Amino acid sequence: MDPSAYIAIYIPIFILFFIILPQQNQIQKLIILKRKKRKGLIKMTNEVIKKYIGKNCRISTGSFGTNVIGKIIDVNENWIEIQTKKGNELINAEFVQSIKIDPSK
Repeated sequence: MDPSAYIAIYIPIFILFFIILPQQNQIQKLIILKRKKRKGLIKMTNEVIKKYIGKNCRISTGSFGTNVIGKIIDVNENWIEIQTKKGNELINAEFVQSIKIDPSK
């Protein structure tokens, strides 16, 4: 093969792997950092959650996160311990977006 054919084949691959993809990774990291800073503005305090110990509730950690249904057992530092049908679960309180109390139970 002639050297110009090698250049035509390998230069686009080089540009893709060493220039374009690292830039996209940096942009994604910046977006994640911005989201974390935005979430960090409003932190849920443990005193608010401690009022609901012993009550059945639904805890949501976001639109793509998990929804946990169960009874709040304990709140320590940033962790919420919940008793569910499957057993006990721990949720990081920093990622909690909403807590809905179930009045019927």
